[in-house]
Amino acid sequence: MSEETKNTEAVEEEVKAPAAQEATEAPKAEETAEAPKKEEKKRDIFAELAGAEEADTKIHKAKKSKNVHSGIVHITATFNNTLVSVTDSNGNAIGWSSAGKMGFKGSRKSTAYAAQVVSQDACRQAMSHGLKSVEVRVKGPGAGRESAVRAAQALGLEITSIKDVTSVPHNGCRPKKARRV
Repeated sequence: MSEETKNTEAVEEEVKAPAAQEATEAPKAEETAEAPKKEEKKRDIFAELAGAEEADTKIHKAKKSKNVHSGIVHITATFNNTLVSVTDSNGNAIGWSSAGKMGFKGSRKSTAYAAQVVSQDACRQAMSHGLKSVEVRVKGPGAGRESAVRAAQALGLEITSIKDVTSVPHNGCRPKKARRV
């Protein structure tokens, strides 16, 4: 072959290569343009399990915020768990949380850190309803008593009073039989 034929073949390959690149880029642009057009239809899993059709299911709207400015934080700290519920002055629940709800299992539910996380979660729920100042009522002998109160205070709630409402037995249940040695 002569040098002229080699040069013409090289030029033809250079011309074909950019055309091939443009051809591969064009479908990518079309694919990205089509992607946002796809709409996913939300399915109601519970309705499917019950056997109802999608047109028959009712959509329940979330409740409006209650605009509560002052309330009560009830902290129940047992040896095995910590429960925090936030109510308004009348006792209507605004938010609640527990160590199990927050994902702690077993002996980790009774730790001070679990109580802190639980208290933060319950107080955030209540603050979304406009809660600003609270009275704290602590019940039980658990490890999360103080840490739950501190977590509520650190979140920005104004604590007006702290009461210990642990129930005290008035001579309680019958004791075990005496041990004979």
